[in-house]
Amino acid sequence: MDRAITLINSMFARQVIGITSAGKNIGELKSEIIRKILHFLIAMVPGMAAINKTATITILMIGTLGYALMEYLRLSGVKVPVISSLTSMASRPRDFGCFVMGPVTLGLGALLALLLYPSNAAAIAIYALAFGDGFASLAGKFLGRWRPVFLNGKSIEGSLACFIMVLLSAYAVCGSAHIAFAAAFTAMVVEALPLEDYDNLVIPVTVGMTVQLASGIIL
Repeated sequence: MDRAITLINSMFARQVIGITSAGKNIGELKSEIIRKILHFLIAMVPGMAAINKTATITILMIGTLGYALMEYLRLSGVKVPVISSLTSMASRPRDFGCFVMGPVTLGLGALLALLLYPSNAAAIAIYALAFGDGFASLAGKFLGRWRPVFLNGKSIEGSLACFIMVLLSAYAVCGSAHIAFAAAFTAMVVEALPLEDYDNLVIPVTVGMTVQLASGIIL
């Protein structure tokens, strides 16, 4: 009888753990998707800049400052409709109770690309940020199996996703295989570094610089 009760308790515990794990995975998936939607939306910037670069820069500045203000209000206990909820849903465990820097560095990364580089180089840099970093995170989180020590917890699958997406997007912009390869390789290396949210700044700056060097353009 005691053995039967122990067996039943063990089976029940496994079921509870399984349900909890599934719920956690679903929650992580929702948070990751929300974060990556923001990344993918930043891909609109090159098209907007092609129409009006000054207005696009102004929108990025206002948007970044506006988010910083709303995040400050959220941490002060003032809930901003929609924005505060989205920020909470998209935040990582390490962000609990802290200022969520991701959207700020994302906006600043795109802004720096527009300010530092000509249109094609800026577009490639921003697409690297949007698609390279975005798909690397999704692939690494949900498909990643190979995680060698030198990648600091990141996966081979995520790095390959980054390389492929930047290679394709860069080639679509410039039509040059060697420039696209240089941009993709740079993005892959930088994305693999343990920079946390600051890769949103480093990726567009380094990719834009690489494109400039690879194309032989002197700033």
